[in-house]
Parts: sequence; C-alpha cells; structure tokens
Amino acid sequence: MKGILVVVDGMADLPCSILNGQTPLEAANMPNLNFLAARGEFGYMYPVKPGFVPESDEALISIFGNDLISSTRGQLEAMGTDIKLTRGDLALRANFATIDSLKEGNIIDRRAGRTLTTYEAYSLAKDLNKKIKLPCEFIFKQTIQHRAVLILRGGFSDNISGNDLTYFKGKLKVEDKISQCKPLDEDENSQFTSNILNEFFEKAYEILKDHPINIKRKEKGLLPANFILVRGAGVEPPKLKFYRDWAAMVYMPLEIGFAKQSGMNIFSFSYPKLKNFDVYKNLYEGLAKACKYSIKAIKKNKKTDYMYIHLKETDVPGHDNKPIEKKQMLEYIDKTLFNFLKKFAPPNNIKVIVTADHSTPCNIKSHSSEPVPVLFYPGIEVTPKEKKFCEKEARKGYLGRIMGNELLEKMGFLK
Repeated sequence: MKGILVVVDGMADLPCSILNGQTPLEAANMPNLNFLAARGEFGYMYPVKPGFVPESDEALISIFGNDLISSTRGQLEAMGTDIKLTRGDLALRANFATIDSLKEGNIIDRRAGRTLTTYEAYSLAKDLNKKIKLPCEFIFKQTIQHRAVLILRGGFSDNISGNDLTYFKGKLKVEDKISQCKPLDEDENSQFTSNILNEFFEKAYEILKDHPINIKRKEKGLLPANFILVRGAGVEPPKLKFYRDWAAMVYMPLEIGFAKQSGMNIFSFSYPKLKNFDVYKNLYEGLAKACKYSIKAIKKNKKTDYMYIHLKETDVPGHDNKPIEKKQMLEYIDKTLFNFLKKFAPPNNIKVIVTADHSTPCNIKSHSSEPVPVLFYPGIEVTPKEKKFCEKEARKGYLGRIMGNELLEKMGFLK
C-alpha cells in the first residue's frame, strides 16, 4: 500500500463561543493525529474553488480530479443502493422533511427533526410506493435515517430544479418556504418532468400528513415526516476518472455510488438502524462501526495501492450547531482510526492525507465556502516538529493553498 486518504466529512469549522472561541478541531484532544502532523506538512484546500459552497458530491468529484459536473447527485445516490438504473431513468436525492401545511408551505425542518426511525422511514416509503399513482413507474426508497432516493422510470429531463434549493451552483440559500420543481430550459420534456414531480410531492403530502406513524410522532412531541424534498436530478451516470488501483471504505449511498462509478474496490457495512429516536446514539454507533471497518479494510487491502476512507458522522453536528458533539466525534476517531494509523503508516512507509470534503460550521448550520485543512504525512521518517492539526495552523502550512482537483496529484497519490 502506497497511500491512504481519510476524508472526515464536514469537520472544518469556525470559532465557537461554547468552545471559548476555538473550533472543534482546535478544542479536540487528538494526540495520534498530531503525531502524524508533527511528521508531516499542512495546507488548506478549497474543495472546488474559492467562494464555492460545495455539496458533498461536488467536493468528491473535484477532489478526485474530475471536472465539476452538474446533475450527478441523484444518480450517485441511486447507485449506492440496490436499485438498478436503466438509461433515461431520472434519479434524485430525497429527504423526509417537515412543513406546516402545503398551503402555507413553511419548512419547519429539512430532516424531520433527525428522529425518523428506520422502521418509520421504511413504512412511510412503502405506503408512498403503494398509494401514489403517476403517469409513469417510480421508486421511492428510504436509505439511512431521513435520507431517500426517488427514481422516475423512463425518458425524463434532468434540466430541472429540485424543490430543495439550499445548495445550488455553489451558492448557499437557506430556504424557509417550499418551492416547486421548475424547468431550466424551454424543452417540453423538462416541463413535463417538473409537473410529474410536483404531482408526486402533493400526493405524498396528502398521504403523509395523516399517516398513523406521523400521528403517533406528533403525540410524542416529534416532528412529522410529512413532506419530501429533492435535489440533484440526474439521468446520466457521471463520467468519472477510474481508480482501479484504489479501494474505498464507504457506507453512505452517495459515497458508495461515487466509489462504484470511479471503479474502486468497495469495502462497506450495513449502517446501524435508528431506533428510539436518539439520532446521536445512532451516529456514535455508526462512527464506531466505520472506524472499526476502516481498520479492517486497510488490513485486508494491504496490496491495494491506495485506500479512500470516508467518515460521515462529523458533518451532522455542524448542521445541528453542536460543536461539543463534533469535538467528541473527532476525539473518538483519534482514539481509534488515527491511533491505528500512527502505528501502521510509519513503519510501512505509507503516505497519509487527512482532510474534509467541505466545511460545515456549527454557527452557520450548513456547508460553507471556507477552505478545509489538509495534513500530508509523507510516509518517510522526518524530524518531528510539534504541530496541532486545525484550520488556523493549516493556513500557515508549507503546502499553502490547494484546489480540490490538485490534491491527489500534488501529494503523489496518482501514478
């Protein structure tokens, strides 16, 4: 093995008052990561380009050296499930969300309070598939927690807007009102596709608003999952560079789909089911499993040239404005995965990159255009210098400013 790329989703942040003006990375006790940092170099990276607020798919596409392609996320999310796509199928990433009513259209929560259990999501999706009638075949499939994918079978247009415009062409727009899908050109098929999707949303709301599961949720003081938000429409698989000499430890649909489409050897696991509405307990269970499987994947793929590891959970407390939770997750990753890498990488002369796909500052509760820190451990013995891996120190680093599509080549991860 020549190198390991660890992407810690959304770990980059801004100073937080609850952490005495520090970021979670600054506040976190991470001696094992700092061991590698003391023997490596820092830089800072714009995952796509300065001023661009990336979605996760856009960041990954750029970091792995591809030109930024629009309308890919739905296709990649669907590829990360067991749904078989045929040419012309329209795929969209979906969320179960909460609105006050279809008439008022106020978005209460884009993720149904993050408390939607696996059983609830499965039951709601089952009824949507059973009860909604459209002029085409469709599949609505729940994936993990509030997440889902929507597939329209047939020859549809992806030159449409979703009804979730939070991130659109590199801009952040926090929406508090639902919108309709709209055509982005004059083509009749784009208008037809938009009409079909808007019909789906209306029918979904009528089924979900009085669904027994949502009635019970409201009785328990929980937000109902009564609406569907979608984004990332795509009808063609994105054409990505192939990384056949790479293995990937990925477990969320987007990253699985990306690794598949990039030709990587995938190592994964089934995410723990969310029970009893405690999403952070579920996240810590998922993070523990992810770190354990990352170590297993490295050990099993010693003859693979490169390994890509993606840890998702650290992104969530950024969206939820929970800096202490993000700090604790970072410390857990350090105690497990980075503790292993500290012992594994140096004696085997393995290069290591540690970075994020984007910043998710707690006080913004969304992705931002801030650069992310990069740590490069060169895989050779050097005289250690005391360093702490964080945003501020990365800005001063020897590697300087890096664009996402430069990262792997600049660090020698490409043949």
